Amino acid sequence: MNTSPIPVSTKSRPRSAYWKPFLFIAILIGGLFYVKWEPYFHKALTAAAKHDIGKSILAGSAEPSLAAAWDYSVVYFKAVWKAAILGIVLGSLLQVLIPQDWLKRVFGKRTFGSTVAGGLSAMPGMMCSCCAAPVAVGMRKQSGSIGSALAFWIGNPVLNPATIIFMGFVLGWKFAVLRIAAGVVLVFGVSYWAERLVKKDDAVTGELPQIPAAQHQSGPVVVRWLKALWTMFWTVVPVYFIAVFILGAARAWLFPALDPAIGNSLVALIGLALAGTLFVIPTAAEIPIAKTMMALGLGTGPAAALIMTLPAVSLPSLIMVRKAFPARVLWFTAGMVALTGIVTGVVGIFVL
Repeated sequence: MNTSPIPVSTKSRPRSAYWKPFLFIAILIGGLFYVKWEPYFHKALTAAAKHDIGKSILAGSAEPSLAAAWDYSVVYFKAVWKAAILGIVLGSLLQVLIPQDWLKRVFGKRTFGSTVAGGLSAMPGMMCSCCAAPVAVGMRKQSGSIGSALAFWIGNPVLNPATIIFMGFVLGWKFAVLRIAAGVVLVFGVSYWAERLVKKDDAVTGELPQIPAAQHQSGPVVVRWLKALWTMFWTVVPVYFIAVFILGAARAWLFPALDPAIGNSLVALIGLALAGTLFVIPTAAEIPIAKTMMALGLGTGPAAALIMTLPAVSLPSLIMVRKAFPARVLWFTAGMVALTGIVTGVVGIFVL
C-alpha cells in the first residue's frame, strides 16, 4: 500500500487577494449607507407618520415636447445621481478588487442556488434598475452566470425592502404582500428560466462579444480601475442620458390623462403594464405614481401592474446591460416583466 502523503500545494494567495475584497466591502457599505440606508431610514419614518413619500414624478406631463423631456430628465437625475455614480464605481471596482474565482464560486454557476445568491445579495443595495445595471455588468465580466447577474439586477428594485416598507405605509400592506409574492417569482423564477435560454456560457458560445474584466489587465490596481471606470462610463452613461431624455418626452403618451371611468379596465391594465416596463423612474417612485393615479380614478388592478413593472426594468436599463446579456435573454426578461405585471394586476383586482 502506498502510504506516501498527498502532496499539498505550498502556493498561497498574495496578501492583495484579501485586502482588495475588504476594501471593496468597505466602499460598498460606506456608499450604501450614505446613498441608501441612512436616507431611507428617515424616509421610512416619514412614510409611517404621514402615509406619503412625495408627489408623483409624472406630474406636469401634459404634452410631449423637448421641454417635457428636459424637465423630466432634470427631476429624474436629481433623484438618482448619487446612486448612479455609486453603481458605476462599484461595477468597475468589482472587476479589480474581487478575485474572479471567488465570485465564480458563489455567482458563476448555472444553478438555482447561484440565482438565489444573486437575488439575495441585491436586497441590501436597494438601487433602481439603471443604478444596479453597472454592477450586473461587472458581475458578468467577472464570469457571473446569467441567472445570478439577472437576479441581482432585477432584485435590487423589485425586492427593495425599503420600498416595500414605504408601500405598506402609503398604499397598504396588501399591496406590499402582493409585491413580495410577485417579486419572488420574477427575481428568482424568471432569472433562472432566462439562464436556461442559453445552453452554455456566452463567453464560450460566442453569443456575446468578449468582455474581459479589468482584473486580467496588467499594471497597478489604480490604473486598471481607472481603465475599467472609463470603459464603464462610456458604455452606460451616454445611452442612459439619451434614453431617459426620450422617455421624458414620451411620458405623456405612455401615461395619458386618466378618465375616472377607466377603473379596472383590462385594456388600461395591459397598456400601463407595457408602459411601466419601458419607462424609467427613481427608486420607490412607483408608490406616489400609483397613489396619485388611484386618486384620479385608476383601479387597484392597473395600479398593481404599475408597482411591478415600473421599478423592475426600463428601456434605459435594458440598453445599459445590452453587452452583458444575450439579446434573447433581455427580450425574454422584458416580456416576463410585462406579463408578471399583467398577472399581478388581474390578481390585484380581486384581492386589493
